[in-house]
Amino acid sequence: MRFALARDTTPAMKSALLSLWLPAWLRSYSRANWPTDLSAGLMVAILVIPQSLAYALLAGLPPQYGLYVSIFPVLAYAWFGSSRVQAVGPVAITAIMTYAVLAPLAVPGSAAYLALAAALSLLSGALVLACGLLRLGFLSQLLSRPVASGFISGSAVLIVLSQCKHLLGVPVAGHGVVEQLPALVGALPATNPVTLAIGGGSLLLLALARRYLGGGLRRLGLAAAHADFAVRLLPLLALLLATLAVVQGGLDARYGVAVVGQIVPGLPPLDWTPPDWGILRLLFVPACTMTLVGMVQNLSMAQALAVKRGERIDANAELRGLGIANLVAGVYGGMPVGGGVSRSAVNVAAGAQTQLASIVTALSTILLVLWAAPWLVRLPLAVLAASIVLAAWSMIDLAALRQAWAYDRADACAWLGTALGVICLGVDVGIGLGVLFSLATLLFHASQPHIAVVGRLPGSEHFRNVDRHQVETLPGVLFLRIDESLFFGNLAAIETRIRQKLAAQPDCRELVLVMSAVNRMDATAVETLAEFNRELQAGGVRLHLAEVKGPVQDRLQGTELWQTLSGQVFLSASAAFDALGATHRMKGGQ
Repeated sequence: MRFALARDTTPAMKSALLSLWLPAWLRSYSRANWPTDLSAGLMVAILVIPQSLAYALLAGLPPQYGLYVSIFPVLAYAWFGSSRVQAVGPVAITAIMTYAVLAPLAVPGSAAYLALAAALSLLSGALVLACGLLRLGFLSQLLSRPVASGFISGSAVLIVLSQCKHLLGVPVAGHGVVEQLPALVGALPATNPVTLAIGGGSLLLLALARRYLGGGLRRLGLAAAHADFAVRLLPLLALLLATLAVVQGGLDARYGVAVVGQIVPGLPPLDWTPPDWGILRLLFVPACTMTLVGMVQNLSMAQALAVKRGERIDANAELRGLGIANLVAGVYGGMPVGGGVSRSAVNVAAGAQTQLASIVTALSTILLVLWAAPWLVRLPLAVLAASIVLAAWSMIDLAALRQAWAYDRADACAWLGTALGVICLGVDVGIGLGVLFSLATLLFHASQPHIAVVGRLPGSEHFRNVDRHQVETLPGVLFLRIDESLFFGNLAAIETRIRQKLAAQPDCRELVLVMSAVNRMDATAVETLAEFNRELQAGGVRLHLAEVKGPVQDRLQGTELWQTLSGQVFLSASAAFDALGATHRMKGGQ
């Protein structure tokens, strides 16, 4: 019997083990997705080669590091993340933040710099993983949309500025706008004309192709998918043509055109050396900044892709996947990674259906690193810089600023403040300003609540603003609707507005506060209303409450306000209207 029982439970145990170790997408994988995932994975591996090399250079790392972190971190995210099509790898925002944080601490590309980059990746990965395990995905909402757009736009300006030296072929020391811009202006007379021709020509070609090539090919009868593929293939084609020109003309040796240089073939060694406590303490605040930015970027991209495909994502699983990917990058690649906008766009456009496409991309990159590294030695840096500048330029979202300015000037000021903070003070200070601007905007709106004098629509139980609708009112009765929760920050404004309304209606003897929009009242609000109730009562005005929400009412019971309220608590504004109207009619009859 024991044997039979064990034999019967074995399939269930196997199923439980599979559920524990295999991701959900793999357990339910459909063979019909295999061809599209395979082709998409190969296509992404080919098309993002220039991007991977360029973003490593942007981060101050040897170019092959961009390929390294396109392997095992990608496999880790594919296994633990929840988005089926988001592609993880080196991204522009993370790269520029890495450079901004580490350049003051070590010489870019040096052994000390590589160790710091690995430590930064480990620390940020651990923080993101902790947020996922503790289900803290809501922290990504600390940045409002305008602030996030301002941060990305400001970072994009820094990225463009950092690549000008490669486009011009001039040495520029320093980091940040304050140091780089004067140095760049001073180095203009030493511009390398051949490098400028290669970089400027590549930038012009890529920009014109992005704007006109796709539409032109579609007008010629090419399918939209094929036209988009041609546009995405052009950066790789430009890189190949420029490299061919360098090789055939010896432009690097004869004219000093900067190239990628020697790339160590093969995979990097697994480095388990833990960073010392001093380094971790030094990098903790920058890692927190990268954690917040990574959460915002990764979750925003994953959610947008899921909505487009009619799918759902698990925000905390996304954070766990991103955290593990960065932990892997810290010990096997040494560069922080994130969800890439352009990578994900290529992945989706190529027809990816599941995370298997990312696994194919990673395996293809392994083959590239093992056997094709010598082909990358003479890639001109100017072409890589052109692709970075074009990608960064598209990240500057002035449309978001215009929309915010037209809709809410406070949000527009937050956009501008965050962007200027990033440009002038650096990405770490900029993101801190962004959080402060987000919270300040929220507090500003909450501290300026909308209060409306309302009346009842004839023949209904609905109450609307007397300035917008033809409504019924009662003599000597004032209905005020407060459209905000009550807390210490807005009580002065609310009390001032109520007094103004009472002064405009001197015959008022009944004040009804309609609290349908009040979701919370803090202790200060309760005490202030209790004092206001006593003051109104002394002046011959009764205070009534209507439409108090259950959770608010539960907390109010037992307070001084509830026990000493001069008026009544009505279930609805309509009930208050009927009761007070009947009282008025009775007094009128007497």
